[in-house]
Amino acid sequence: MLLAAGAYLVNPSPRARAGGFRLPDQDAFATGRGEAFVATADNASAVYYNPAGLTQLEDLSFRGGIYGIYLDPSFKSPSGRTFDNQNTLDVVPQVFGAYTLKDLPLSVGLGIYAPYGLGLKWPQDTGFRTLGVESSVTYIRANPVVAWRVLTNFSVAAGVSADYAKMNLQEGLFWPTQPNDGFQFKGSGWTAGYNFGAMYRPLDQLSFGATFRGPTKINLSGNTDYHNSVALGPVPVIPYRSVGASADFPFPLQVSSGVSYRPTPKWNLEFDAEYTDWNTLGTVTIAQNSGYDGLLPKNLPVAFDWQSSWYFEWGATRYLDNGWSVSAGYIYNETSVPNAHYTPLVTDANKHFLSAGVGHKGKRYDFDVAYQLGFSPYATVSGSAPSATGQTADGQFAYFSQAVLVTVGLHF
Repeated sequence: MLLAAGAYLVNPSPRARAGGFRLPDQDAFATGRGEAFVATADNASAVYYNPAGLTQLEDLSFRGGIYGIYLDPSFKSPSGRTFDNQNTLDVVPQVFGAYTLKDLPLSVGLGIYAPYGLGLKWPQDTGFRTLGVESSVTYIRANPVVAWRVLTNFSVAAGVSADYAKMNLQEGLFWPTQPNDGFQFKGSGWTAGYNFGAMYRPLDQLSFGATFRGPTKINLSGNTDYHNSVALGPVPVIPYRSVGASADFPFPLQVSSGVSYRPTPKWNLEFDAEYTDWNTLGTVTIAQNSGYDGLLPKNLPVAFDWQSSWYFEWGATRYLDNGWSVSAGYIYNETSVPNAHYTPLVTDANKHFLSAGVGHKGKRYDFDVAYQLGFSPYATVSGSAPSATGQTADGQFAYFSQAVLVTVGLHF
């Protein structure tokens, strides 16, 4: 567990992949079947997907993995020029442990993972420089849970979490195309969260699962840095300045439900639906200790006004002989970012994800490997709110990603 936490500290900007900047890919077996896992949840990563599933496990088990992603969103300006993200590669680790008590109908688990992440960098001449140039968000969660087998076919679970987040947002101030100035907000903070899960299996062939992850709000405390190296009309040269600043940033609640159908012991078919309440992300105010000579106010409102969105996930697994399995899945993800306040630092859109995976479960060791392809056609943004210099995010944005997730397991 400590190794995973250390890996996050040297890898500070996991990339956004869908639904705002959620990172739902936490286990290669689940990713291979399109994240349709809430009604199956039969390994230690159930801590994330559905902690009630931990009661299906025996004794002590661990799962650890690496999620590597190539992220290449693109922007086509109204003039026809095309720009691409300049930070395309990243790796995100995760680790889970679970233990089922021998004499009590209880199981316990612990996960360290990143439920959110973001990292993009655009060229300076995109046409929206004063709306955003670069961003990174790190969100680390340590999540202990307890699951209780109430009946032989019904389990419930609850957990708490200690959450750490770090954010870095950068944009231009006055110059529309040249990096003669800049504004940056950097902040970090801690908060606590909670989650619940339930699983019901009325028949050997059928199971239902549901989870609830509560909302969190983190006070990101840090500073703003800004400068202007060349005078521009009434705007003077501003030497590099750093001012104490903070912002309360909300992260949404999530509700997931799913049904798994197993017509034979060799097949597992599942459909899940996940709701994310991004409506809580309205206007975030960056509160500075001071402004600057009327050019920058003390309090800087940042309008997001995001909307809630859904994931719809379909997955299938075929269990083969000698512990082998193959999986495939599909996800449709609704956009969360409205045109009126579109931010190029997330480039959200209605996305499609195709995945496939292969795995082996042995007496002591398991492993799974999954490949995932994400894409969206060019989506037109129009009527977006302008920056103080009049720049907008109007244009066409497209999403493209490729990812590989490798997970290994150990059980006793």
